Amino acid sequence: MDVVTEPAAFVAPPAGTAVTIGAYDGVHQGHRFVIDQLCRLAGADGLETVVLTFDRHPAAVVRPESAPKLLTDAGQRLELLAATGVDHTVVLRFDQARSQEEPEDFVSGVLAGALGARVVVVGEDFHFGRRRRGNVEMLRAMGGPLGFEVAHLPLLPGVSSTAVRARLEVGDVTGAADLLGRPHEVRGVVERGDQRGREMGYPTANVAVPADILLPAPGIYAGWYDGDQAAAISVGRRPTFKEAGAPVVLEAYLLDFSGDLYGQPARVSFVSRLRAEERYASVDDLLAQMGRDVEATRVALGQVRAG
Repeated sequence: MDVVTEPAAFVAPPAGTAVTIGAYDGVHQGHRFVIDQLCRLAGADGLETVVLTFDRHPAAVVRPESAPKLLTDAGQRLELLAATGVDHTVVLRFDQARSQEEPEDFVSGVLAGALGARVVVVGEDFHFGRRRRGNVEMLRAMGGPLGFEVAHLPLLPGVSSTAVRARLEVGDVTGAADLLGRPHEVRGVVERGDQRGREMGYPTANVAVPADILLPAPGIYAGWYDGDQAAAISVGRRPTFKEAGAPVVLEAYLLDFSGDLYGQPARVSFVSRLRAEERYASVDDLLAQMGRDVEATRVALGQVRAG
């Protein structure tokens, strides 16, 4: 997949392109349905496919006070889009000036002009441009004179980035995975913590996840570290040791692993929720529960030892 950082830098093929537009946060099942249809229509007309997305979530510019936390960072999103088989991804800088762009200018300048669109594929609730004035009807009205047709698709029932966030916010990582088509994954860098886990016999990787990325609700989870390393994962405020109001942290105890991970990039994916976060009366009580959590993680990940 070719990645272009601005529409003006894109060289449209002579036959034109089939284009879809959106934030594509999470690249969930609904997004992949749209892209599948894009590829089908493009193949029928001999066109190359383009996903036009944004360098940040538009809500971060339009309504920053209520912008949602993200399901994927920029790198993840591009990886997931590449896996769909599209030919090109064009990343549009979305700033204050772009948010005030009239939808007619966007259609003529970006879609028909820079991208050479011959087919535009969008969901039925698609809106764009200043004050969200642009819609499917406008695209259709402008498409004829500008040389493109519009395919608008029904949404998959119950599948949206908002729905994924709602599942994660209550700790339902299994339900979120059903909508995403894969476990929810977050990325960050392993930082040095207070070393308490190492002293207790459960050394953890403290993963510093960017503040704009959505973590599941506080709790204990079974999951994977860097794709194939089984891990018991804690998301929370460590209430046995910390006072109320402490920041939420992600700690991953890697099963059957020893080594130094400090400063290394990490990927943590959530397979199932084992329990809620709890405060224990003593360290011994916590250690006993941590032992149970490790065994529950083995079961959840299908890694139960024989005997």
